[in-house]
Amino acid sequence: MLKPVTDADGAPFWEYAARGELRVQTCSDCGEARFPPRPCCPHCQSFASEWRPVSGRGRVWSYVVPHPPLLPEYAEQAPYHVVVVELEDAPRIRLVGNLVERAGAGLDSVGPERVRIGARVHVVFADGTPQWVLS
Repeated sequence: MLKPVTDADGAPFWEYAARGELRVQTCSDCGEARFPPRPCCPHCQSFASEWRPVSGRGRVWSYVVPHPPLLPEYAEQAPYHVVVVELEDAPRIRLVGNLVERAGAGLDSVGPERVRIGARVHVVFADGTPQWVLS
C-alpha cells in the first residue's frame, strides 16, 4: 500500500486515520466542514479550524475501475475500485478511497457487479489508510 504524502494542512487527517478515526477539518467560526483541508474557510474566510469526527457512513458518488492500474504498486491487486464517497453527515464533503469487502480484505475483494452509484458504504481502516466497505 502506498503511503500518503502530507502537508501541514492535511497531516492531521492522516494522523487521525492512523488511529482509526475519520475526521474532517471544520471551521470553528461558521461550522462548515471542508475537504481538502486548507488554512482558510472558503465560506467565511476564518482561519480558525478544528478536526471533528464524522460517522464514516456515506454513499458512492462516483467510481472508476482503472484498467490497467495507474500505479505499478497496485498491479497485483487489479482490478480494484476507486470510489468517491459523499459523507452522510457532511454531504458537501466527498472523499476518495478504495472499495473493499471488509477491513483487511484486498482491493479486489468486491466484484464489479456489486458497485453502483448511490450504494451505501462505511469507512474501515487498514494500515492507517481509510477504505470504504459496501454495506
